[in-house]
Amino acid sequence: MDKERVLVVDDEELNLFIIEEFLDQEEIALEMHSDPLAAWASLIAPESHFSLVILDRMMPELDGMEFLRRMKREARFADIPVIMQTAASSPDQVREGLAAGAYYYLTKPYEPEALTSIVRVALDDQRTRSQLRSRAAHLEEAQKLIRSVEYRFVTLDEINSLVPVLAALCPAPDVVAPGLSDLMVNAVEHGNLAVSYQEKSLLKWEGDWEAEIHRRLALPQFRDRFATIRLERRADSVVFTIADQGNGFEWSRYLAFDPERAFDPNGRGIAMARMMSFSSLEYQGCGNVVVATVNFATAA
Repeated sequence: MDKERVLVVDDEELNLFIIEEFLDQEEIALEMHSDPLAAWASLIAPESHFSLVILDRMMPELDGMEFLRRMKREARFADIPVIMQTAASSPDQVREGLAAGAYYYLTKPYEPEALTSIVRVALDDQRTRSQLRSRAAHLEEAQKLIRSVEYRFVTLDEINSLVPVLAALCPAPDVVAPGLSDLMVNAVEHGNLAVSYQEKSLLKWEGDWEAEIHRRLALPQFRDRFATIRLERRADSVVFTIADQGNGFEWSRYLAFDPERAFDPNGRGIAMARMMSFSSLEYQGCGNVVVATVNFATAA
């Protein structure tokens, strides 16, 4: 299998050398550019395909923010994750980057472990979203006759099986699938299995997240818990209602991107789902029920 290609853009040659050294053991192919205009030309070349961009914020001629904005205006690049590496880490600067689409951040200087961990997380997220989009698109035509359905789910594997089937009932399954997956995973990990935000951050950094999910699923206090997803197809919309058996959480903190969490490997899923996958997203009560709506008229 071909290695995933990563575009690295930094006007400082020393920084490029450091990044190359830090990522030397990763199973990826790096393309390094000190000239952002040359990097942009490589990105837009018809035959190019990158799975990730590591981007310096402050560069001459074409700075990182403008590079990022150009990417997100192009449909073919909109789904490529961008890691913004910067010394500009004030809340306003981070907020600007988040609004432009930089969901992964690193503050210079950083340790090798920080770079490798966030690269793995970003590639993992992109890989999962790409697979879900592809599977959902293939099921779209076969699912149009369903009007309402409810499923129970317990494991991550069950979520991966259900998401393409459910997203296929929407006008743009490839758009809905990633958001649906994020909400369902949230119901299992934070809801039923009581994985805290801080615990997930640590598990993601260390690469132990899935192993911990499997471990908790077998514990006596969690093994009988399940979550449900109910789908109702209406004349003008599809409505998903996801419920878990946990104690809820402070959901209002996660509806929008928070600059304070920009440097964490997690904490983007709900905000991304609300912005990109659904017409509306509403948590109810303590947060163990969420209603996500896709309007046919406004679907991407």
